[in-house]
Amino acid sequence: MKKIAPVLIALWVICRASTAFAQEEQHHHGQMAMNGMLGQYSMEREASGTSWQPEATPMGGTHLMHNDWMFMVHGFANLIYDDQGGARGNRKLFSSNMLMGMGQRPLGPGTLGLRSMLTLEPATIGRRGYPLLLQTGETADGRTLLVDRQHPHDFFMELAASYSLPVAQDSSLFAYVGLPGEPALGPPTFMHRFSGVDNPEAPITHHWLDSTHVSFGVVTLGSIWDRFKLEGSAFNGHEPNQNRWNIESPKLDSFSGRLSWNPTDRWALQASYGALNSPEQLEPGVDVDRVTISAAYHRSWDQNNWQTTAAWGRNRNKPGRTLDAFLLESAVNLHRTHTFFARAENVEKDELFLEGAAKQGQVFRVNKISLGYIYDFPEWHHLRWGLGGLGSAAILPGSLDEDYDNTPLSFMVFARVKL
Repeated sequence: MKKIAPVLIALWVICRASTAFAQEEQHHHGQMAMNGMLGQYSMEREASGTSWQPEATPMGGTHLMHNDWMFMVHGFANLIYDDQGGARGNRKLFSSNMLMGMGQRPLGPGTLGLRSMLTLEPATIGRRGYPLLLQTGETADGRTLLVDRQHPHDFFMELAASYSLPVAQDSSLFAYVGLPGEPALGPPTFMHRFSGVDNPEAPITHHWLDSTHVSFGVVTLGSIWDRFKLEGSAFNGHEPNQNRWNIESPKLDSFSGRLSWNPTDRWALQASYGALNSPEQLEPGVDVDRVTISAAYHRSWDQNNWQTTAAWGRNRNKPGRTLDAFLLESAVNLHRTHTFFARAENVEKDELFLEGAAKQGQVFRVNKISLGYIYDFPEWHHLRWGLGGLGSAAILPGSLDEDYDNTPLSFMVFARVKL
């Protein structure tokens, strides 16, 4: 019962948010003729933080116009039974969830934007996270690295404000400030990518591509010209600590830069670089230079949507090794009822063994493939309820067979509500 109660709370919060917006809603699940927060283009182009996605991506959630304000709220809650196979596998019942609210309005010559993103994962997942083979990064207790487990996100994932100022017909300047927030580094985070949001597993490439999406202290300045965006951030390079309910002291000890280009409505391309000051709490003397390149393609036809994302990330540890990660993921939604999703990853990992183990610090190139399906019932009060499942296979070098078994298989079954 203790595990189920927080899940019910997460579902209640999403249902209450949907009901409140439905009372005054003037537009639901349509394409709004509204500019984005950061520039004079369709709001469908904007994703997490200040990142861009293909403009053809459908804008989900519930929308409300009130005087000069345009609001949007969206979110999800998954109730998941997780069974990770092999010698290092484990089982757990938990909920991953997120609720995001955004608002924008004209202010003077420009546009003011407000963003918030919250989660109950510190309660619905717990400090030790959930079992996920080959996942590494962060800590549950401030002393031991999480290995083969995915950490919960902080209750406050984003509290941010932006202001954009048009300087020409297709150009603008903008500023974004968050505590926490997301710096200009990497593709849109996995829980905001159409190609990845329906997969309840976190990618094992997370700490190569988009782990900075919860940074306690972010200041970003950028310029947009037509379909190009150039931006730079000063931010807190330290990943959140094991205290998941608080707001940590802001720091601006790291920096990043990103160039984004959406050549057509179907494509979103980005290249970025970040210099992270001591990101891992348990490795205070190790800095990381991170490079990412990604491409996302989205196609819509009739009531169908299909998106694919390919990404590469490199972490150059100083001192330490240079490690690469590759991701390819895709999702197709047919008639708002059937969703098929897949993800393939190839990563160089050197944190699969804790201190004192014979293989501690060795580098292993590991692979993972996941396939899944969700069936969504007819929409009810702006909520989409679905049942789904996924299976995954870890494809490992022979030197890891004695630790993980040969090609361990895992699965998840889950129920989902989505706003």
